[in-house]
Amino acid sequence: MAIYGYCRVSTVRQATEGESLEVQQRQIEGYAHMHGLTLAGVLVEEGVSGSVPVEDRPVGGPLFVKLQRGDIVIAAKLDRLFRSALDALKVVENLKMRGVRLHLLDLGGDIAGNGLSKLFLTIAAAFAEAERDRIRERIGQVKADQKARGRYLGGKVPFGFRLGESGELVPHEAEQEAICEMIALRAQGKPLRAVANAMRAKGLRISHEGVAGVLRATPLDHGDR
Repeated sequence: MAIYGYCRVSTVRQATEGESLEVQQRQIEGYAHMHGLTLAGVLVEEGVSGSVPVEDRPVGGPLFVKLQRGDIVIAAKLDRLFRSALDALKVVENLKMRGVRLHLLDLGGDIAGNGLSKLFLTIAAAFAEAERDRIRERIGQVKADQKARGRYLGGKVPFGFRLGESGELVPHEAEQEAICEMIALRAQGKPLRAVANAMRAKGLRISHEGVAGVLRATPLDHGDR
C-alpha cells in the first residue's frame, strides 16, 4: 500500500495566497500524521488549471495511472483534484472499482467512510443523471430543428448532395441525374453491380453497396422529377 498527497495551484498568485502549495502540503502532512498514515510522497502540480481533468495533468495523470489496490490519495480540497462535481463522481467511481481510497480534507477525510461525503456523492450522482438527460434533450431538439431547416446533421454527406455555406444540404446536379439513372436501370431489372459499373463508366466512384444505399435513401418518386 502506498499513500500519496496531492497539491495543485493554477496560478503564481494563487500560490502566494490562501491556496498556496505550502499550506496544502502542511494540511496533508498533518492529516496523515494524525491518522497514523505514512506518506510515500506529496506530489505538486503547479500552474495547472482546475478545468483540466486530473488524468490529463502532467503530475496527476501519471499518479492516477500507477495507483494500485489499497493505495490512498490525500488532497486538501475537492477543487484541488476535480473540475466539477460530475468529474469528481466519475473519478471516484473509477478509483472505487480499482480499490483505491481517496481522502479529501474539506469533506471530512475518507470519502467512502463518512456521511457528508456519501451525501455529496449521492447528490452529485443525481445531478449527473439530470445533466445527461438535459444533454440528450438538447441534442434531440437541435437535431429536430436542423432537420426541419434542411441542415446537415453530421456523418458522411449523402450521394447527390454537397454541404452548403450555411450547413444545409445542396443538391449536386450531376449526382442527382445519376440517381435518376440508377432508379431507371433498377426498374429495368439490372443488378446492383451492373448499375454500379454503369455509374463508374460515367466517372462516378460508387460501389454496388453504395448504389443499394442510395436507392434505399431515395424517395420512390425521385425519378419522376
